[in-house]
Amino acid sequence: MEQIEVSGKTITADALLTQKKLAEYIVGRNAAYLFTVKKNQPTLYFDIKNYFEHRKEPDYCLQDPPGHGRIDTRSIWTTTELNEYLEFPHVGQAFCIHKKSYDPKTNKVCENTFYGVTSHHPNKADPARILQIHRGHWSIENSKHYILDWTYDEDRNRIRTGNGPANTNRLRGFAIGLLKSKGVKDIAQKVRDLHQQIRPVLDYFKMTKNSQKHRT
Repeated sequence: MEQIEVSGKTITADALLTQKKLAEYIVGRNAAYLFTVKKNQPTLYFDIKNYFEHRKEPDYCLQDPPGHGRIDTRSIWTTTELNEYLEFPHVGQAFCIHKKSYDPKTNKVCENTFYGVTSHHPNKADPARILQIHRGHWSIENSKHYILDWTYDEDRNRIRTGNGPANTNRLRGFAIGLLKSKGVKDIAQKVRDLHQQIRPVLDYFKMTKNSQKHRT
């Protein structure tokens, strides 16, 4: 993050990175954070969960248009009453998001509840804005994971030693980002086209003399 200009931005993270030092660092860089809270931070998690245990009407509710045969409804509750109580730096609000997905074809209902904290105070981010930021994080996360799993079968990856898993993930993410920068829509198909063929890869990315001659 030292190489990235984050001033005025909102940094989102899953529960693994919900850490006090990171929160201090982000606010120190004149940015804001929005973190998901899970049981890896048990005290923080149960304090927020218990507060919202008997929640009433949501502060904001959003229902998406039916997509892929599914209807998603998201409700959010926020509070500033925990700001001084929670042992976490720079808390501006705590929040609870409940997602309900209904499949009219099967009548199946799936429900999930998420908890979190943000350094944004209500005058900077109302419930609708917090929900928007939270959704934005997961849309990126889910999109990246789907491509990695579909293209590289990453969920069955057997690399487990040392920094191997993280480095492999970075290389694959870099490759996907490089293809996206070229306007590729079907990442899986393009990877298959270039798979184990060094010359087409070099030509595609304009890394050979012949390919550079055709630049417009």
